[in-house]
Amino acid sequence: MKFKLIQNKEIEKLPQESGVYCFGKGKEIFYIGKAANIKERVKNHFQGRGYRDRLFLNKIEKIGCIKTDSEIEALILEANLIKKYQPKFNVIWRDDKNYFFVAITKEGFPRIFLTHQIKSLNTKFVGPFIDGTTLKQTLNVLRKVFPFRTCRKIPNKPCLWYHLGRCPAPCQVNLKTEIAGLKTLKIKIKRECQRNAKNLIKILKEGKNPVIENLRREMKNFSKKKEFEEAAKIRDQIGALERVMEHARIFEEKEEKLESWSETEKKLKKIFRIKNKISRIEAFDVSQIHGNFAVGSMVVFLNGLPEKNFYRRFKIKFEKKASDVDMLREVLKRRFFHKEWGFADLILVDGGQAQLNTAILEARSCGLKAKIVALAKKENRLYVGRKKKPFLLKNLPREIFNLILQLRDEAHRFALRYHQKLREKALLEK
Repeated sequence: MKFKLIQNKEIEKLPQESGVYCFGKGKEIFYIGKAANIKERVKNHFQGRGYRDRLFLNKIEKIGCIKTDSEIEALILEANLIKKYQPKFNVIWRDDKNYFFVAITKEGFPRIFLTHQIKSLNTKFVGPFIDGTTLKQTLNVLRKVFPFRTCRKIPNKPCLWYHLGRCPAPCQVNLKTEIAGLKTLKIKIKRECQRNAKNLIKILKEGKNPVIENLRREMKNFSKKKEFEEAAKIRDQIGALERVMEHARIFEEKEEKLESWSETEKKLKKIFRIKNKISRIEAFDVSQIHGNFAVGSMVVFLNGLPEKNFYRRFKIKFEKKASDVDMLREVLKRRFFHKEWGFADLILVDGGQAQLNTAILEARSCGLKAKIVALAKKENRLYVGRKKKPFLLKNLPREIFNLILQLRDEAHRFALRYHQKLREKALLEK
């Protein structure tokens, strides 16, 4: 994989996507970095904020870049390219304390952890990696897809990581109470631990594609054997891996400072073309199973922070089977009826163009002039007004990306909680 090179005066040609960039002169590459937005990160270097930037800024003749599909893949590619080129203005490679390795123990139930040392004979190492903070965040994200063990000594009972679905819990085989099929359980957990560790190593070395190909082969084999439950688990794992690799945000620029709401508000106004002040934002979501126990939620953020006193929930009522769009329409009608609650300056609904059109019609019928946007879960596409082409959320400024996702997730959490409460109540009444 080679860098696509441009002259140092052609920064505007750089992509606004995640990837790896380099600075060089002639055939020499003297700095390699990674970024969520290559163009913006390179511009930051030329502002000369840091001591290291000032060391090589006047030497730059060429800028190179390689786009990646995700920030995690940028992290992996950066590590591989730094090993290959050993640019002098990156980490000074003098001893082990300058970089990080992911360690995987050679045990029946492998343990995975970060280390600076590579001396143990019974451990495999993947690396080196330059950025320890980003590497930790990457492991936290991948652990949701491939749960792994981190404890030094296997305890006698499952801990919180097991209950959060982040560890296969080999500790279950240490329980003192008798469990039916304990031997089978031990074999199953050992296989899962080893398989997850193997996939994690492969991702950190080669990226997601080889792992996804292997998983698809496994899924087909299980299907041929008519082991459909195992095939379904791998299918879900493939989907989860593709989502986290695509949307995980793991890069944090060290120069970044927490912005005030007024600065975030300015960016919202510019992106969504809003002239008026933005103070109150409302987000709506619907939760149901095949039309049963259908509920809607409204969450409210004031100046960028959740205000739970203003949250509202709706039990959706309809005589015949309704679509998600119909359910959202009912929730919005009932919400807009309550003028005493006050109205939002910006509204976010869960869904695509159909949900957005419905929300706009309902708002306009009530005389509400708030800007309305919709976030589709697939690829996190953000639909705005009558604009045909949606924004990709990952291409928006970080603070806007975080705010929109926080609104969406909070509305989803609040709706799901009410939906589960109604289901539990129905079960108790039986």
